[in-house]
Amino acid sequence: MKVLDSVRVLEIGGLGPGPFCAMHLADLGADVISVVRKGQGGAPTGSLLNRGKRSVFADLKTEEGRQLVLALVQDADALIEGMRPGVMERLGLGPEECMRINPRLVYGRMTGWGQSGPLAPRAGHDANYAAVSGALWGSSPADARPVSPFAVLGDIAGGAMYLMTGLLSGILQARATGRGTVVDAAIVDGAAHMLNLNLSARQRGVVADERGRSMYDSSPFYETYVCADGKHVTLGAIEPQFYALLLDTLGLAGDPDFAGDQWDKAAWPARRARLAALFLAQPCVHWQALLEPTDVCFGAVLSPVEAAGHPHMRARGVYTEHQGVLQAVPAPRFGGEAYAPGDACAPGAHTGQVLARLAGQGAKAVWRQ
Repeated sequence: MKVLDSVRVLEIGGLGPGPFCAMHLADLGADVISVVRKGQGGAPTGSLLNRGKRSVFADLKTEEGRQLVLALVQDADALIEGMRPGVMERLGLGPEECMRINPRLVYGRMTGWGQSGPLAPRAGHDANYAAVSGALWGSSPADARPVSPFAVLGDIAGGAMYLMTGLLSGILQARATGRGTVVDAAIVDGAAHMLNLNLSARQRGVVADERGRSMYDSSPFYETYVCADGKHVTLGAIEPQFYALLLDTLGLAGDPDFAGDQWDKAAWPARRARLAALFLAQPCVHWQALLEPTDVCFGAVLSPVEAAGHPHMRARGVYTEHQGVLQAVPAPRFGGEAYAPGDACAPGAHTGQVLARLAGQGAKAVWRQ
């Protein structure tokens, strides 16, 4: 048994955040059927985002494809679509049509700009949404171009995770009241909402309105430093006890450059320069051996492949090789255990099975009971 075993999700296959959200739901036990066009859906062996799902080919521009979706909607708890605003309505598969058949359906709409507003009909990608929402602004040093990890800040954090929150909240409401809802999950909304912790720090003066003047991009104790081998390490010694431990561990406790208030901003440039020179003198493994066993708030910057081999990540089994593909296991954990990842199917792999069950036994037989 998994926590979402009773949840049925119909995904209208798309790109990025919608499929990720559906994968995450499948990771946690939901029965997910993904409807995709031929020629869509990733590698022949199946995209990682297809893991744990069933995949069906259909052309939604045909009456046959439309009827297939409406049949599957009858017993679904949720539908996920990532079309531009108005496209599903033009296909005859908008919320009104689907919720007429299934009033308790939670209709999830995943877009970058949202269902309304001046930019709603425009195309875009992760970096564009993160930029306009304000989330990309502080993602680099002041003298560098803002850049974030591919598809993480907008598509996943601001998009897929907020869509999932909306879907699960809607399903709870539907099970209590019998009434579904439409979830407008816009990446710009979610990415902006994530900034509330940042904006709270702004109230306290920790985050400034000018790049290069905040604690996270100008202090010596919350910084990324380059090592002798070209690799990087991070410090996050914000609290005074961790900062004191950092100085003591690095042999700087009595150094005059570090005397006085930790938050003396006038002293920060000189202290950053000293720490930069210090970390540049030794390779990353030296600093890992010295600082990882302590509470100085330290972490080496690792690639996903390197992270998979880190002792902590190995001990928790965070990464695995499944079907020959390096991937992170489902999260979060329940009862202290992580679920195993499902198999990633090829696009359309379950078309025959689903169509046969629909024809022979009806819509209910298609979904896991």
